[in-house]
Amino acid sequence: MTKKSQPQPPLSRRGVVWLGWKFVIAFSAALCLLALLRIQFQYHSVTTLLPPLSVARSHIPVSEYSGDRPKLAFLFLARRDLPLDFMWDRFFKGVDHSNFSIYIHSIPGFVFNENNTRSQYFYNRQINNSIKVVWGESSMIAAEILLLSSALEDHSNQRFVLLSDRCAPLYDFGYIYRYLISSPRSFVDSFLHTKETRYSVQMSPVIPEEKWRKGAQWISLIRSHAQVIVNDDIVFPVFKKFCKRCPPLGTKEAWLFLKQNRRNCIPDEHYVQTLLTMQGLESEMERRTVTYTVWNVSSTKYEANSWHPVTFTVENSGPEQIKEIKKIDHVYYETESRTEWCKADSKPVPCFLFGRKFTNEAAMRIVSQGLIGPSTNITL
Repeated sequence: MTKKSQPQPPLSRRGVVWLGWKFVIAFSAALCLLALLRIQFQYHSVTTLLPPLSVARSHIPVSEYSGDRPKLAFLFLARRDLPLDFMWDRFFKGVDHSNFSIYIHSIPGFVFNENNTRSQYFYNRQINNSIKVVWGESSMIAAEILLLSSALEDHSNQRFVLLSDRCAPLYDFGYIYRYLISSPRSFVDSFLHTKETRYSVQMSPVIPEEKWRKGAQWISLIRSHAQVIVNDDIVFPVFKKFCKRCPPLGTKEAWLFLKQNRRNCIPDEHYVQTLLTMQGLESEMERRTVTYTVWNVSSTKYEANSWHPVTFTVENSGPEQIKEIKKIDHVYYETESRTEWCKADSKPVPCFLFGRKFTNEAAMRIVSQGLIGPSTNITL
């Protein structure tokens, strides 16, 4: 005979409560797991936004320099050629080659040779992994990183100065070399930016708002700071995703940009300043640039795309104008109520070593009138 199954006793009230708690615990665990997976996905989506250069980027170890002939590396960020090459040729002429090195980022495939430059100092000095650069986009930062990475391969390079293709030296090589080599600090224009909000909360928590800084693109770095920039693979991807300039107003792209509540953000005016601040390195910087620029700020904030540096022409680049630039000994930062008195190795110095933007004619006048000369400042 088959045994008849016995009817199951009804669940007690305590059993029902226990099953309910098991369900709540299981459901909560599932929600936590889902949240962790979502965070991981978002982090992955940010960190995989690196440009090709970052994938191939090699880690540069920080090490002490033990040599006695430190080099000053000149990093030129050029659209194509160097229109003021004749001026720089005069600048480098007669200088010991063991005191400097030259690196140029130009358009991909452009090779500096006797057909396109008037100075042998620039022959084959282009980096071979250059990229297409668009003003106001993260590609500008990427090009700077490529220049720094190439220059860091030479361990003798101990100071790195970034220059545009329209930059002109205001002093001779000896003075500029002593000025930069003697200082144990980087020269990075860096200040709080409060008047126009470019920071996006989407950058948090990777980039805290209190660490957000603005400043001129044209920097001069000590080697350890250059290594920080080249080795960064956390902050740059966030800039690439969230710091973008607004397209020209009146276009469909601009309408979509503003509709998405995006903020107009120029990456090269914030990246180095913010990164070094996040690394706690502000005490190792002179928070100013050594490159003089006059900005045309006559347009409104809604027309910021039209802002541009004032161009020095043959008419406004004479002895008096150059002398006035060389006399500047401090910079005032309104947003911080801070006056930055210009120093190098704790000694008072003129603020600016270079100027931009100079036309060919202005550069010719400066060279012909011998306006590139040593400073009367005796502290160096």
